Amino acid sequence: MSKNFETQAIRTQTERSQFSEHSTPLYLTSSFVFDDAEDMRASFAEEKQRNLYSRFSNPNTTEFVDKIVAMEGAEAGYAFATGMAAVFSTFGALLNAGDHIVSCRSVFGSTHSLFTKYLPKWNIETSYFKINEVDRIESLIQPNTKILYAETPTNPAVDILDLELLGSIAKKHNLLLVIDNCFATPYLQNPIKFGADLVIHSATKLIDGQGRVLGGVVVGKEELIREIYLFSRNTGPAMSPFNAWVLSKSLETLSIRVEKHCENALKVAQFLEEHPKVNLVKYPFLKSHPQHEIAKKQMRLGGNIVAFEVKGGIEAGRNFLNSIKVCSLSANLGDTRTIVTHPALTTHSKLSEEDRLEVGITDGLVRCSVGLENVEDIINDLNQALNN
Repeated sequence: MSKNFETQAIRTQTERSQFSEHSTPLYLTSSFVFDDAEDMRASFAEEKQRNLYSRFSNPNTTEFVDKIVAMEGAEAGYAFATGMAAVFSTFGALLNAGDHIVSCRSVFGSTHSLFTKYLPKWNIETSYFKINEVDRIESLIQPNTKILYAETPTNPAVDILDLELLGSIAKKHNLLLVIDNCFATPYLQNPIKFGADLVIHSATKLIDGQGRVLGGVVVGKEELIREIYLFSRNTGPAMSPFNAWVLSKSLETLSIRVEKHCENALKVAQFLEEHPKVNLVKYPFLKSHPQHEIAKKQMRLGGNIVAFEVKGGIEAGRNFLNSIKVCSLSANLGDTRTIVTHPALTTHSKLSEEDRLEVGITDGLVRCSVGLENVEDIINDLNQALNN
């Protein structure tokens, strides 16, 4: 098999059936049959590698995972019903009561709730460092610290963390480095090359790319994935065969879609940077981005998310959204359709104002997931909404 990304995405397939299909079929089955009692015993004893039950594995989920594993340069992986199921199952499988996490403060709102509301029930605590406080990471590490966790680019402020630096810290202190790579996709960034032990994706976003299905995936070191698999086999957050089938098809066009998303996003960011109604713009491949050089070092392109602050605070942000005509108002991202979201009112509304401001979510901040429409139409819609 070629090691080229596009070829792996298209040519990694399950074995053809007796019908010699060209495109992988959909395996809508909850279970699989055995030849005899010995075949059944040996299969459940894992002396044979085969499908037993679709909560454990299915030809469609296997194909999807195999593609992500190849794209990320990982050893193994497991697919989940959602991105958050992947995040929770990773922590649930690898952490014990009394363990400790060091995480960047800029994480998705649900991940923050997991760290602050649910993991403490099992005496698992989290210490945060801010984007501009990476020099504090080592001071936060305790004898019981097990995982160093981060998103890059971050949601929703599109900040960048230096993966090479995180990898060196994790290695020095014998920590597991877990990276949420959702905003970048395997096409733009491969954290394992910089020392990550595990990489997590919400496949709901750019991997699907058309706002159709939910999904999550974790890939990385085989021994770690084994623990995550065993945890998930017993707790049941498996991806459905249908969603896996859709997502595997989506990966065939990931590279060409993401290239166009990034091209459009850079043009949108450049337009917004010159607009008088905008205070600031954050996009990794703008030279004005605080971590621009780091982004260029570890990312192929800048992604499809542009964060910008509308002058006038929360009311201006609300008026901007109410004036949108072409773009969608939605909480999703990574869609063919451009989506604008006001995090202070929606995705991060459950955070206190102090917590929001700590991670750069000001009242006027807008997250724009730039789609695949004609870029002039996207810009014209943003322009009329800002001017209104």
